[in-house]
Amino acid sequence: MASSITRRAPYAEDPSASRGRKVDEAHSRTRTDFARDRDRIIHSTAFRRLKEKTQVFVAHEGDHFRTRLTHSLEVAQIARSLATALGLDADLAETIALAHDLGHPPFGHAGEDELQVQMQGFGGFDHNVQTFRVVTKLERRYPRFDGLNLTWETLEGVIKHNGPVVDQLAKPSWSAISEFDAQYGLRLDTWASAEAQVAALADDIAYNNHDVDDGVLAGLFNLDELAEVALIGPHVRSAWAEFPDCEPGILRLEAVRRMIGAMVDDVLIETRRRADVGKAGSPEDVRMLGHALVAFSRDMVEDLATLRKFLLERMYRHWKVNRTRSQARRILAEMFQLFMAEPDVLSGEWYVRCEGRDQAGRARVVCDYIAGMTDRYAIEEHRRLFHLDVWN
Repeated sequence: MASSITRRAPYAEDPSASRGRKVDEAHSRTRTDFARDRDRIIHSTAFRRLKEKTQVFVAHEGDHFRTRLTHSLEVAQIARSLATALGLDADLAETIALAHDLGHPPFGHAGEDELQVQMQGFGGFDHNVQTFRVVTKLERRYPRFDGLNLTWETLEGVIKHNGPVVDQLAKPSWSAISEFDAQYGLRLDTWASAEAQVAALADDIAYNNHDVDDGVLAGLFNLDELAEVALIGPHVRSAWAEFPDCEPGILRLEAVRRMIGAMVDDVLIETRRRADVGKAGSPEDVRMLGHALVAFSRDMVEDLATLRKFLLERMYRHWKVNRTRSQARRILAEMFQLFMAEPDVLSGEWYVRCEGRDQAGRARVVCDYIAGMTDRYAIEEHRRLFHLDVWN
């Protein structure tokens, strides 16, 4: 077993054969280029801000619910484990997993929905594009370049881990990708590396499992109900049968742990099958395969659809979550409109960025400012702007 885990797959990315960085840099003496990318992401300001950005529940609602940071760490752990088992470059898979949510605004999908509304007519908003803008432009930490100057393979994985994106380029919100691609082609019409695909599947595994966990913890549904739901149900029942006297909280965690294991095993089996059928012998073969190499089986996809339908009805559309979403959207809408009308109330750095810009340019600066906020900062900034009892 150990030898099969450590054997390198012929279609794994090789950091020594990387296509390099947009701005040439000397190689690190202690890390591969992909490991160096990972470390740059971990040290970025955008990554630190994920600690107080919503996954489903607003970050101040409880200390035990997932945030974007804890979610990203869970995705990275699963991605690294999957990549290692498949003989892929674990550093690259982990790097893309850690980066995948850097562009999310505060308040989760509610925040994204509201920024899409406010940016209509100004180029739109897309959190995947915003992630790319964070790592290529908005992070300012180095004297020679804006962004993090990540490797070609990491940038490719960040923008197309879910598959080819050439059909997205007609959208105004994707203009930043079109401009960057024209200077530094990312082959947007092909699939990304197997490592990037691993990161995408690890995201699916992580969020479905932790949403089940957080939903029970929040009291939106219970273990009895989950026992009848596809995918999670068999693991609830098997855990109950094995540990009939176990306290519910531990039993919940055991069921989730088993579901993670089942999903990981399914990805490993299906991916190895596809690699054999497609005769994937190089990273280029993965890009040109015409479909995903790293994937769930058909049965798992069907079970996941059933579980997601349950979560949509019982969690994502729950009145408590809807109420929070409504509050969040009002906060962002009011701030956006105020900053557009009165840019001189922006803090010094952001006001300077607005100077001399047309309406669309100002909107993009305002959008960048709001998208970078944590949940807590957005709530506090809104209070400072709209509540007369706050004067600082």
